[in-house]
Amino acid sequence: MPGIQQLLNIYPSGGYQIANSLRFRSSASAYLNRTQASGNTQKFTLSQWVKRGKLGATQYLFTAFNASTDGIDFSSADQLEIFFANGSTYDLITTSVYRDPSAWYHIVVSVDTTQATAANRVQLYVNGVSISLTGTQPTQNYNFPNINNNAVAARIGTQSTGVNYFDGYLADVNFIDGQALTPSSFGQISTITGVWQPIAYSGTYGTNGFKLNFSNGTSTTTLGYDSSGNGNNWTTNNISLTSGSTYDWMIDSPTPFAGSSYGVGNYAVWNAIKLQGNSASNANLTATLTAGGPPYLAGYGVRSTMAAPSSGKWYCEITPVSSDTWSYVGVTDINGWATDVGNSGQYSVLYRANGDKNVNGTASSYGASYTTDTIGIALDIDSGTVTFYKNNTSQGAISLPSSTISYCFVVSNGNAQAVSFNANFGQRPFAYTPPSGYKSLCTYNLPAASIVNGASYMAATTYTGNGSTQSITNTVNGVSFQPDFVWVKDRTQAYSHSLSDSVRGVTNVLRSNLTNAEAATPSGGYPSTTTTTGFTVVAGSTDAANVNLNGDTYVGWQWKANGTAVSNTAGSITSQVSANTTAGFSVVTYTMNGSASATIGHGLGVKPAMIIFKDRSSTQEWGVYHQSLGATQALSLNTTGAANVWNGWFNNTEPTSSVMTLSRNNNTSGDLALAYCFAAIPGYSAFGSYTGNGSADGPFVFTNFRPRWIMIKRTDTTSNWVIVDSSRNVYNPQDLNLYPNLSAAEDDYTSTYPFDMLSNGFKFRANYGNVNSSGGTYIYAAFAESAFINSLAR
Repeated sequence: MPGIQQLLNIYPSGGYQIANSLRFRSSASAYLNRTQASGNTQKFTLSQWVKRGKLGATQYLFTAFNASTDGIDFSSADQLEIFFANGSTYDLITTSVYRDPSAWYHIVVSVDTTQATAANRVQLYVNGVSISLTGTQPTQNYNFPNINNNAVAARIGTQSTGVNYFDGYLADVNFIDGQALTPSSFGQISTITGVWQPIAYSGTYGTNGFKLNFSNGTSTTTLGYDSSGNGNNWTTNNISLTSGSTYDWMIDSPTPFAGSSYGVGNYAVWNAIKLQGNSASNANLTATLTAGGPPYLAGYGVRSTMAAPSSGKWYCEITPVSSDTWSYVGVTDINGWATDVGNSGQYSVLYRANGDKNVNGTASSYGASYTTDTIGIALDIDSGTVTFYKNNTSQGAISLPSSTISYCFVVSNGNAQAVSFNANFGQRPFAYTPPSGYKSLCTYNLPAASIVNGASYMAATTYTGNGSTQSITNTVNGVSFQPDFVWVKDRTQAYSHSLSDSVRGVTNVLRSNLTNAEAATPSGGYPSTTTTTGFTVVAGSTDAANVNLNGDTYVGWQWKANGTAVSNTAGSITSQVSANTTAGFSVVTYTMNGSASATIGHGLGVKPAMIIFKDRSSTQEWGVYHQSLGATQALSLNTTGAANVWNGWFNNTEPTSSVMTLSRNNNTSGDLALAYCFAAIPGYSAFGSYTGNGSADGPFVFTNFRPRWIMIKRTDTTSNWVIVDSSRNVYNPQDLNLYPNLSAAEDDYTSTYPFDMLSNGFKFRANYGNVNSSGGTYIYAAFAESAFINSLAR
């Protein structure tokens, strides 16, 4: 069970708990309906928690219909759309897209047509943030023809004419008749996690107002009961309480708490954005695999949206709907998330329908054959085994290829026949009691993140230059820090990057796009000091180091080390180190000695995953070590070059938990040098690789957190480095690119090269050589807004 600290990490003050959700299966034409009374047709508010299933199809959340339709939907382009008078008169739509099926959204529509300012008449909020709408607002004092009108039919989960059914989950649905409210009536930011969380609505509801908490599962009738006190009950249609795969009363919830035998919280489902030509349905609890995928390659299968931690015992049940002897169920490691071909570097254990087992592609006999039986999967990371159960009968334990990594559940297929699998990760009752000590895969059971709020250690702060000294504050939802590394880039014009840190002195600037030596107090403006909540920039003439030109927009990326540096004698060269072992980041300076195998202490206490080097005294390339390339290859931060041997840059020696190694070729005697060192911290930072596929259905990279900042570089050929962050793009798509190797202004690739940041990673949505060329190999570095255990969908 989670401890007190984990519960504090999760809950905002008040600890409001949402115990249940209702699954809407579009395949079953599921919806709710009721007939309205006369209410206020100018003011109302709809608040609902939504977890998406099917993507890329028009799906209605709430509608009222007479001769025309008023309501809200997800468009076929995954935008949110508010429409009135059947869309012919008023139609408001977001430019942002909502295609994250792994976590929950909070959506609020607030309407007050009496407002004099048009933009204030219909307002949309997602996760507490106001969202821009394009289109035509209602005229002042407009009366909606259908919402709150007497004897007009309202529906939840479909258009009022019975088409375009919603596929997903709804929870805590509140409708307020006669008031236009803000999200603060229904939620608040957690002071600990910095994440938007629900609170109980305490106001009145008005004539047609209702609250659906789906708490009464006595029958399908009681599931639609209004708990507001108004008695505005809803009729359920094609909602099932029959045990098995059609059971729709779930404990999948945006608020993790004990609540049931296996915990209430956000539950794993099949990952609808990592399908690779397959499909998911029934709110992503059914996976249908196309014919012909290599049977042993987990890369061709469908995975769960969550990975089991690298410890503990985890259980799920998978039932083939249709099966043949080449059907597989099992587990695969999370390293397989980012590749679409091959099983190089992937660990997997699969149970084939003919009774064989398959471990990393090697088949052997195992247990009984199965068809449409219930297959329990008991994953015991602690003992390093996975056991498959056919209808509650153990087929025997299989040793995991590695017990030090995280696994997710997977289904795969390798025959000419398409097959389907229903999954139960614990959001509905299991068919069989799990073995003792096993947990379901949901956020309540995940271990607490060591870094609860990424804003405590990394920031991406936007600001506008004013041509004179100004302080830049990195505070996000009340959390700030004093940065030790500040990286600034002009977004408006082509001026060089400015990198400074507290160890060298914040006024000493290096430029990632140039080989220049360090410049003290450059004429183009520079950070003059760091503060407890950010940094200060000063004015300067217009040149390549500018950070404060009047009217230009900027972004300042910041990391927290440990303030004043200390002497480190772990290596053959004594270094000065400011190290934050909690966040896995250190700033290291040293004087080179010309040795063929110099070692330098980095202070992290664990092996770094990425190191960025620069000779401060001479005109030299920036060097980058990345764990996915190893110590025999290096990248240059200031060029488009592919990874290369670079004359043994690291002396072909991997860094250790205490030192990094350099060769004579990048160790000019007497020169001053700098290294920024980063270690992977679960739930906060990730450093890995993936293979591009050149498709609009591009690779999905699992980070186990909601990213704030991502840097990407193709390694097998020339390409630009690319940086995106969630401060410049609050919602998806992520299309505002900056390039560490270029002075270029920010590129806006909204319609051509977008990709998405998600609650548990990132997903590519176009063929773009810098990040997703077919067959291209890429490395990345990513830092979190929040660990997945606390994240909402983006």
